[in-house]
Amino acid sequence: MKKEGHPEYHFITVQMTDGTTFQTRSTYGSEGDTLTLEIDPTSHPAWTGGGHSLIDTGGRVGRFKKKFEGFLGSE
Repeated sequence: MKKEGHPEYHFITVQMTDGTTFQTRSTYGSEGDTLTLEIDPTSHPAWTGGGHSLIDTGGRVGRFKKKFEGFLGSE
């Protein structure tokens, strides 16, 4: 293999949003750097199952019906 075609692979520290840390190997930064996460599995709704909120619970349909209630007229 060509030596110049591969990035440097070294140990870094990853800091989660709750303050916990772990070490892993990465091409990020330099040996011993810390990668601080803004979103991780402990805080993101995709992993925690929360954060889903239906903002419009029929409001659009109600406004539409009210806006066009007299449009068709009586048949």
